Amino acid sequence: MMTNSYSKWGVRLGTLALWAVAGASVVYWGLRLSARPVGLTVPAVAPAAVAPDAQAMARLLGVPAAGAAAARAPAASLTSRFALIGVLAGRSSGGGAALIAVDGQPAKPYRVGAVVDEGLVLQSLDPRQARLGASVDGPATLTLDMPAKN
Repeated sequence: MMTNSYSKWGVRLGTLALWAVAGASVVYWGLRLSARPVGLTVPAVAPAAVAPDAQAMARLLGVPAAGAAAARAPAASLTSRFALIGVLAGRSSGGGAALIAVDGQPAKPYRVGAVVDEGLVLQSLDPRQARLGASVDGPATLTLDMPAKN
């Protein structure tokens, strides 16, 4: 007769150990996946906004200093200082915008009623023309025409 050398307790303990490892793994991953991430906390107080230095930004973007505007030659003709690059005229509203280059600087958009330069306001627009004056309702002191089409 053959005797069974394996005991039932050895198999039972091995099975218990495997089930304990499997249960611990399920609990570990369940807690890991359901926990909040630690690195994504919201700060209690927002940092204060930093105010940019307007003069430094103006120098960076190429705007001449206040003294350079005063030293401008008074004999320069108004017509030679301004160049009309583009017009977007509102036909029924009388509004719109114009791209105007001042003193050889890059062109900037100006809406009807906006101050273009010292003492000059964009009064009105036509499809290829812009009128500038001292005030919106006053007489036009300068009329700018678009360059001729080539």
